[in-house]
Formats: sequence, structure tokens, C-alpha cells
Amino acid sequence: QVQLVESGGGLVQPGGSLRLSCAAIGRTINSFTMGWFRQGPGKEREFVAGIAWTGGNTRYPNSLKGRFTISRDNAKNTLYLQMNSLQPEDTAVYYCAADVPVGTWIRATAGDYKYWGQGTQVTVSS
Repeated sequence: QVQLVESGGGLVQPGGSLRLSCAAIGRTINSFTMGWFRQGPGKEREFVAGIAWTGGNTRYPNSLKGRFTISRDNAKNTLYLQMNSLQPEDTAVYYCAADVPVGTWIRATAGDYKYWGQGTQVTVSS
């Protein structure tokens, strides 16, 4: 069992940046493939970024490549998401999630992830 706690959300102007953090409690995150998902108002939960348990592989949807960067600090047992050039359409609740590793494959379907945080709100608005 692992508990995930996100932080770092808030209100940011278009073009701004935020860094989200996800602290793991109960188990070390180096046992898991980790991912970030988001859910905007009236939308389905969508994959934002993932990182293999080794830290060597990352995965992003094409629409977010170059703006979002996922990283992990296993020593701090923390996952990060650096978000740059934020736009109003990035407004959503952002969730971190842990998946039991399947080699170094990073899955992009929410249903495959076993553990979830409670989410942190990101609002991009002027």
C-alpha cells in the first residue's frame, strides 16, 4: 500500500509555470512506474506524463511534449511535474498515480494505475 499526496497546484497566468510534487508515503516509489493524469471540467481523465521505475524512460502525449517534464527523486520518494507555457486549456485537477511495473513500459490508461493521490487543482487564467 502506498499513499500519494500531491501539492503545488494553484492559480497561474497564461504563459506561466508551475511545478507539482507528489510525495509517497508507505512504500518507496522506485517500486512503481509513476504517472500524472489530469481531469478538466466535464472531461475524462487523461494521461499527462509517465516515468518508468528505473527513471530512464518517460512518456508524454504528443500534445504536451516540450511543455511538461516528469521527473522523480527516489531518494526523496517524490515525483514531480514541471509545467511550462501553461494555457487555459491546461486547467484541471492533476493527479499522480502509481502502477505496478511491466518492465519499463509506461502505460497511459488510468485504469491500469493502482494507487492514486487526491489531486491538486491547477487553474490557468488571467
